[in-house]
Amino acid sequence: MTQEQKTSRSFAGIAGIIAVATLISKFFGLVREQAIAAAFGAGGVVDAYNFAYMIPSFLLILLGGVNGPFHSAIVSVLARRKQEEAAPLVETMTTLVGGLLLLVTIFLVIFAPNLIDLVAPGLDTVRDGAFIKESAIVQLRIMAPMAVLAGLIGIGFGTLNTANQYWLLSLSPLFSSIILILGLGVLALQLGSKISSPEYAILGGMVLAGGTLAGAFLQWLIQQIAQARAGLGTLRLRFNFKQPGVSDVLKIMGPATFSSGMLQINLYTDMYFASFIPSAPSGLRYSNILVQTPLGIISNIILLPLLPIFSRLAAPENWTELKLRIRQGFILTAFTMLPMGALMMALSDPIVRVVYERGAFNQTDSALVSSILVASGLGMFVYLGRDVLVRVFYALGDGQTPFRVSMINIIFNALLDWILFKPFGAPGLVLATVGVNFISLLMLLWLLDRRLDGLRWREWSLPILGLATASLVGGGASYGTLEVLQKFLGEDALQIQLVQISIAGLVGIGVFAVIVAMMKLPEIEIFVSRLRERFLRR
Repeated sequence: MTQEQKTSRSFAGIAGIIAVATLISKFFGLVREQAIAAAFGAGGVVDAYNFAYMIPSFLLILLGGVNGPFHSAIVSVLARRKQEEAAPLVETMTTLVGGLLLLVTIFLVIFAPNLIDLVAPGLDTVRDGAFIKESAIVQLRIMAPMAVLAGLIGIGFGTLNTANQYWLLSLSPLFSSIILILGLGVLALQLGSKISSPEYAILGGMVLAGGTLAGAFLQWLIQQIAQARAGLGTLRLRFNFKQPGVSDVLKIMGPATFSSGMLQINLYTDMYFASFIPSAPSGLRYSNILVQTPLGIISNIILLPLLPIFSRLAAPENWTELKLRIRQGFILTAFTMLPMGALMMALSDPIVRVVYERGAFNQTDSALVSSILVASGLGMFVYLGRDVLVRVFYALGDGQTPFRVSMINIIFNALLDWILFKPFGAPGLVLATVGVNFISLLMLLWLLDRRLDGLRWREWSLPILGLATASLVGGGASYGTLEVLQKFLGEDALQIQLVQISIAGLVGIGVFAVIVAMMKLPEIEIFVSRLRERFLRR
């Protein structure tokens, strides 16, 4: 067996573990959003939660996310060090990061009213704006300790990644969803149909915020238990900030954090404009979970196994193989995200109605979320493709380049938001994000081409164009099938909608698969065959 085949088998095996664990986690995340939608619909309670959660979410994604800067920095450094050096380094970084983020927590509690005014200035102009602001302040103060938890979770993700503990790594967000679902369940048992009534709106928001905080704490606690059992550090405080590993981590973590932070500033810009559009924050949230569920699964499958590989191939003498691995990640991204985006666009209306339309969530809410989902489907490939390239720069020890690109794109994002939000409303904000991610992708490709002494553009671009064409044809076939089914079967009953999504989706996937099979791309053939072998053997 060749080394490439061994690597492909290893990659496929890890990908299989990640796929199952992430699928379970994302399923419960979707159930969580369904519970929120059924309880509160797309209105003031969820709008307030979205504004309050902006800063904790910003920190959780920025610092604590899988493939975030803390995770990437820890993996990049620990992958090149001996196992006995891991625990002291992890404990030192935990002490340093925890202390700094405790100050951030105190700041959030004290200045919560000012921060809500900053992130949502349009609340004074929309219906129920005063209530939304009051509820958001309360919720932000409840969730403030997530600042500390975010950094510690990010370090834990990176530590577990280097120890090849992919199952827990991908499964841990599940616990946060379960806690929030249980909290909403208890509230529903107590209040019944009154759960969505205005007099209990503040209480509903407090349950959302408290459940979110408790879930993050449980996620961190489970990570700590796994780290201790693997000998990768405990809660011991270490203040040896001068050890070489700390400076290596900070060298990547600092610029990477700022770079990812710039992307989150783009989110702030989106929410700034969304505060002027009634129900837009809720609509963006519900649409985002539908996109992030498959995107998060595929992201973990592709990025988690590839990041250590990129790091091991960072030396110039290994750049030939590094380019092959980058191409592998890029083509697998296109193979998964392009058809997924096309199906999201073709089937947006029945998908939203099946997932959300019950309880307080009505047809008006469905129309809003469906329109946003169509815009989101356009950008799934460029979003993940950009992330693949960013991880290559991190593996090369270069966090500055993604940071500079992100700085430039803040201007593009604000400009596109300003141009698109009035004529298109909430979908315009998503289109602006798609445009910014596309610009980032092109810039990073051009810079990586210069950094690695040339990429084989023809060998990269032709397969991507072929996959894009196959996705377009498959999406068109899916949409046409849906139109025919709706004409003969109607579109109101839940069972009929499920049948229509299933048949139309299978038609689209089948058409895409036939075209891709004719292309005979080696990366896809090897990956699919290894996954098939693994699951059949099980």
